[in-house]
Amino acid sequence: MPDYPPGQVLRFRVQIDHDRDLGDWSKCDGLSVEFEVKEYQEGGVNDYVHKLPGRVKYQNIKLTRVLNQDSSKVATWLSSLQRDVSRKTAEIAALDSTGETIATWSLQGVYPLKWTGPSFDVGSNSTATETLELVHNGFLKS
Repeated sequence: MPDYPPGQVLRFRVQIDHDRDLGDWSKCDGLSVEFEVKEYQEGGVNDYVHKLPGRVKYQNIKLTRVLNQDSSKVATWLSSLQRDVSRKTAEIAALDSTGETIATWSLQGVYPLKWTGPSFDVGSNSTATETLELVHNGFLKS
C-alpha cells in the first residue's frame, strides 16, 4: 500500500468495554458535543443579555462499513444484549493507512440504538453496507 500523509486514508476501530472488538469501520459520524445556552434578560441591563451554560447534548455515533467478516462480531454483540441491554464503555480509534492510531475517543454509557444491514439486489451495482448507531452519555475523562 502506498504511503499516504497521516489522516488521508482513515478507518475507525471500535471496541466495547476494552474486550469486544467490533472491527474496522470506514465512516464515523456524530463525534460532537453541544452546550445549550440559556439567555437571561436582567431588568435594568439593556446593553447585553446574560448567556448561562445549560445542558450538554451528545449526538449519536453512526458507524458505516462495507459488509465483511467483522459483521458477525456486531451480530454476536447485539444478540448478547437481547435479554440485558446495559450501558457499556466504548473506544473509537482513528487509524492511518499503516494501522497506527491517530486519535481515540472514549465514550461512556454506550448502547446500540439501531443496526441496519445491507439490502440485497442482484440487479444493482451497489456495495453491501451495514450501519451501526450508538447512543452515549458523553466522553470519558482521560
